Amino acid sequence: MSSKNRIAVLTSGGDSPGMNAAVMEVARFAAKAGMPLIGIKRGYNGLIGKYSPQDSYTEMSIDTVLDIADLPGTYLRTARCEEFYQPEYQEKAVRFLRSINVAGLVVIGGDGSYKGAQRLCELGMPCIGIPGTIDNDLEYSETSLGFDTAVNVCMDAVRAIRATSRSHDRPAVVEVMGRNCGDIAMQTAMSTGSEVLIVPEVKNWKIEDVSKRLSELHRRGNTRATVIIAEGAYQTMKPFDVYDYLKDFTQVFPGEGISARRLAHVLKYKTGMEVRYNIIGYVQRGHEPTAQDAAFAFESGSMAVELLRNGIGNEVIGMRRGRIFHMPIDKALKIRPRFKRHIYQLVNSL
Repeated sequence: MSSKNRIAVLTSGGDSPGMNAAVMEVARFAAKAGMPLIGIKRGYNGLIGKYSPQDSYTEMSIDTVLDIADLPGTYLRTARCEEFYQPEYQEKAVRFLRSINVAGLVVIGGDGSYKGAQRLCELGMPCIGIPGTIDNDLEYSETSLGFDTAVNVCMDAVRAIRATSRSHDRPAVVEVMGRNCGDIAMQTAMSTGSEVLIVPEVKNWKIEDVSKRLSELHRRGNTRATVIIAEGAYQTMKPFDVYDYLKDFTQVFPGEGISARRLAHVLKYKTGMEVRYNIIGYVQRGHEPTAQDAAFAFESGSMAVELLRNGIGNEVIGMRRGRIFHMPIDKALKIRPRFKRHIYQLVNSL
């Protein structure tokens, strides 16, 4: 690939802090290499003609991106694209990229985004993946863009919650993000001294065990313990009929199933303590990146451009033992998550 070849960049899947920083660094290093850059809007949707041309892609220059690095969200927008699972749309995307003289694509996203990039590579379009997911659920890399920021946001929130819990002698349930991976919850619990951790990797966990844990902590003098739960953990709990349990209480619970609010109420009635609940939510996504995430974006942008400049595609970038590296997409996607059970047990044993 010559230095005159044009490349493109897109952000896909859920937004994460550091995506804008990565886009900016791709633009800076592409400009240094003399490689024109196209920004694809709204993830893979921008490649399949779902929107008008002005809403699908844009020419990117240093002047365009210098001010976006510290912005939350993603300047190029992001969205999931169900159509992209279909081969005809994947082929259409490659034809589109070639029609605008793009010779390589940088994809910033999670495992679903990587699978799309893998398919484009199979169709002859070189792609480089940069991990952008706050869940940190790409096992091949120690971290991903946004994870450190999300943990720091949760840490600050939990510290504030624990301060008022201490003042009022009230336990708290705090829900953080993490659909299939409990890394945010685990790091938050470790960094705040929280006493109860619930993650989706542990199957058939019981509300009764959480209640017993809180009651035991109370007997030991801890009247303001914190329960950290990942949002996906409700799906892995042992079946519990929250309505049957709460039918004798006056609180009305619209909707179905368990939630942070319902979990707090069940724990309140089981333990006799004033258990409150908090959901940290999208503030984890829409926050300025920490120094660690911004630095990772810098190195990733540099490596992505260098790989494409040298005609190398079908690779993803990651961090291992604090150092940036790259490996084939297919090998990265085959690495299965390894749950840190010893950390989980430590948090729930102190």
